[in-house]
Amino acid sequence: MAANECPGAGPFLPAGRPALGALAEAARHCQGCELFERASQLVFGAGSPHARIMLVGEQPGDAEDKQGKPFVGRAGRLLERALGDAGIAAENSNVTNAVKHFRCRDAPGGGKRRIHQRPDASQVRACGPWLSAEIERVKPRVIVALGATAGKALFGCSFRIGAHRGRALPWSIDGDRGAGPGGGGRERTVAPTIHPAAVLRAAHRDSAFAGLVHDLAVASVVRGVAAGTT
Repeated sequence: MAANECPGAGPFLPAGRPALGALAEAARHCQGCELFERASQLVFGAGSPHARIMLVGEQPGDAEDKQGKPFVGRAGRLLERALGDAGIAAENSNVTNAVKHFRCRDAPGGGKRRIHQRPDASQVRACGPWLSAEIERVKPRVIVALGATAGKALFGCSFRIGAHRGRALPWSIDGDRGAGPGGGGRERTVAPTIHPAAVLRAAHRDSAFAGLVHDLAVASVVRGVAAGTT
């Protein structure tokens, strides 16, 4: 499938407002962009269906593509530790990605290793209806955008994490600030920060990790996420 032939995820969404589990089952059959052709499987979100905080990453990695679950690789383990240090209980959170299929290329010289490739703008747009539907079903109080791709999925291609990280930004799913259709326009809060994979790549990893924890802590107190208050 060529990129310009991608129908987007819209035609694959079930009619009505099915529960999150039914939405995840429907997503397994998505062919909204060309990424399904190489990925092992679509990786949907996981966690509490009534989470107070939703963390949105870029896309599944190699480990996630193989296991069918988000954030199960090294970056996921680091994120779990950062959430704990920020005082965010696992039962209050839900994790997902802006793009649901793994985009990769073969390693130079052959071999089985697959090299991560960042999704392009058309692939982020194609997958947008799934992210919008997840947000509609979970209804998180706060959405944490983990990295540039997640930020652009929510705010558009001009969004820059560096200019907004560690802040609480207003966002609504009706398209006034966000990218997804529907949802009745209820305003939510987005807290942008770096992706945990960026911490693993950082020259000064301890400092980068401390910054991630700080940003998550900011998100946790915005609307009582950590304490579970309204």
